[in-house]
Amino acid sequence: MSDTDKILPDPMANPSPAKSIGDPGITPLSPTHIQNESDQVPDRPSFVVVVAIDFGTTSSGYAYAFTKEPECIHTMRRWEGGDPGVSNQKTPTTILLTPDRKFHSFGYAARDFYHDLDPQESKHWLYLEKFKMKLHTTANLSIDTELQAANGKRVKALDIFAYALAFFREQALKELSDQTGGDFDNNDVRWVITVPAIWKMPAKQFMREAAYKSGLVSRENPEQLIIALEPEAASIYCRKLRLHQMVDLSGQKSAQNGLSPTENLGTTMAQAKESVRKNRQSRTFLVENVIGELWSELQEGDRYVVVDCGGGTVDLTVHQIRLPEGHLKELYKASGGPYGSIGIDYEFEKLLCRIFGQDFIDQFKVKRPAAWVDLMIAFESRKRAAAPDRTNPLNINLPFSFIDYYKKYRGHSVEHALRKSSVDFVKWSSQGMLRMSPDAMNSLFKPTIDHIIQHLQELFSKPEVSDIKFLFLVGGFAESPLLQAAVQEMLEGRSRIIIPHDVGLTILKGAVLFGLDPSVIKVRRSPLTYGVGVLNRFVEGKHPAEKLLVKEGTRWCTDVFDTFISTDQSVALGEAVKRSYTPAKPNQQVIVIHVYCAEKEGVAFISEPGVRKCGTLKLDVSGTESSAPRREIQTLLQFGDTEIRAMAVDVSTGRTVRASIDFLSH
Repeated sequence: MSDTDKILPDPMANPSPAKSIGDPGITPLSPTHIQNESDQVPDRPSFVVVVAIDFGTTSSGYAYAFTKEPECIHTMRRWEGGDPGVSNQKTPTTILLTPDRKFHSFGYAARDFYHDLDPQESKHWLYLEKFKMKLHTTANLSIDTELQAANGKRVKALDIFAYALAFFREQALKELSDQTGGDFDNNDVRWVITVPAIWKMPAKQFMREAAYKSGLVSRENPEQLIIALEPEAASIYCRKLRLHQMVDLSGQKSAQNGLSPTENLGTTMAQAKESVRKNRQSRTFLVENVIGELWSELQEGDRYVVVDCGGGTVDLTVHQIRLPEGHLKELYKASGGPYGSIGIDYEFEKLLCRIFGQDFIDQFKVKRPAAWVDLMIAFESRKRAAAPDRTNPLNINLPFSFIDYYKKYRGHSVEHALRKSSVDFVKWSSQGMLRMSPDAMNSLFKPTIDHIIQHLQELFSKPEVSDIKFLFLVGGFAESPLLQAAVQEMLEGRSRIIIPHDVGLTILKGAVLFGLDPSVIKVRRSPLTYGVGVLNRFVEGKHPAEKLLVKEGTRWCTDVFDTFISTDQSVALGEAVKRSYTPAKPNQQVIVIHVYCAEKEGVAFISEPGVRKCGTLKLDVSGTESSAPRREIQTLLQFGDTEIRAMAVDVSTGRTVRASIDFLSH
């Protein structure tokens, strides 16, 4: 029994006096952790199909599988449009609204339409891209958080996310209807939306709110939508890999067959891309029911790391294998940060500002937004050509309106600006292109890759992260040879680096598998410490005097942090924390309890630095009035899933109480 358990007053002997303060009286019960008994698991409604949406920072897509043939994963139909030199299995995460703010189009269609608008007209249309990062970077995310469109106008983020999800819902249902030859009913779909593992609860809840708003699922039927964590999804898919479905970067430390390691790597990747191209025509992936060959080398307790490198974030998870079923257990809380490939775009933008002036670039983006989009598309395809051993320069097309607008704005030519600029590794080519030396391009990658490597080094220095057998490199950015080389150099052969073919679709396919069996990940780690504020009996010498509250002759200590779960604590699926609360007044309708969180463990008081209010737990006790002298509402909080869930029951009547936990600041 821990010290905190000893000092809890006997709840029946002396009910907590918080009642009169308007706070619920809190009677902590022991034991606090209970394993979910089987009768508490609600029967899962039967779905006909699982559709996963990978809503990415730079590109998005969906995939699905029918529950009757779970080994067949279908990826979405080929999109119209597409860029030269960029394989388009997913569509860009771009959205276009009409001047009166109605949804117009998504993806390539949005980009191409916006691009073809007359510049005078395009100023009035609202074009948004790379907006997902806003959910990660906004500190006090709420339903009212706004995004800025390319023309500078502001729109509600919730509307944009809801429009995007509604678009995917429509596309997927249309495709399913065509496949089954009839109108496919949305109620037969279990939807899965992927989010980065490092996202905090508000961002996950925001995605769910957007899904409700878009009509993807209804609020009355929340379990029709699962939020999946991107690296977890990748991890689930990687277990199924056959040897011909991946590239193993290890074992290439010395030159083989007279090839240098990098040349060898280049050819392996080229072969991989070729086989992907051949397979791509089919769009249907067969996932073996058996465990893949790679996996068969893993023994009970083996550990591996999944590094998910996307457009916006990089997410690192450490998993351990549990046999015989091959369930997964998280060994260390998810970590990472905003080090996705868009960091390289920002570096390119900074480079342009150094050459042409920040004032000009800012003006150009607002006055010629479609041309700016063009320029970034041109940069994107050259960005993908960057490689450690590249010797010839990379040419980037400057749109005519850039050259034209610059001359009007500055009174001299782009060529003049390049000659005058202190940036010596970017030249002007006579064909009207920016010519970048390979070193110049590599230097744009450096800050982002350095962040990732630093993070990996920190992770690998943790005791829980020793003896890592495999490192799976997934996500669109994982295709970058520069990133691959940096990871190889850092690991020095300590772990085998595995890159699945078609690495940009790894998460999508894994998310479908997760939707078919969400219980495959049995143990997770809590990213934060969560708890509530309670009153405890005041103990002289233990509690600080300024926390003393005397109520009807009893001495209480206020602001005590009652910990539900600690940071990095492991939680099993379905494991719940149990607490009881008493309404302050007999006729009270709603109990509202503030939930606090902190990055550290061992929090004693809610007033400590680093502890912040992060959510509210609401218990709707209307209609549960009873003659019992003291009503006790027993609350169960589940932390082992990808989202935190609350359930509650009125002990005297046995009736379920509506419990909701809200993390979006209002």
